[in-house]
Amino acid sequence: QVQLVESGGGLVQAGDSLSLSCAASGRTFTNAMGWFRQAPGAEREFVAAISWILGSTYYADSVKGRFTISRDNEKNTVYLQMNSLKPEDTAVYYCAATSRGLSNRVAGYKYWGQGTQVTVSS
Repeated sequence: QVQLVESGGGLVQAGDSLSLSCAASGRTFTNAMGWFRQAPGAEREFVAAISWILGSTYYADSVKGRFTISRDNEKNTVYLQMNSLKPEDTAVYYCAATSRGLSNRVAGYKYWGQGTQVTVSS
């Protein structure tokens, strides 16, 4: 089993920055971590992913150039640095883990955190 705990959400204004963290624990090996988000009435969508070993990254087009995913292997923590935030970035952000490779699909991840709310006002 893997436990994931997100933190760092909040209310910011358009153009501001925010950093999310996801601390992973448990005995199950995971190969990659992802961030997803879900706005009210919308499906959960991919944001970014990173592999633990190589640090390979993968971004959704909507956040490329504004968001940066990173990891600290010693702390088993993944980060999502979000810059130039827009109102359309408002959503609950979820951290996810997989023992498979990088994926942009919800079904590609087995373990999920509880989510953290990010609200961007205009």
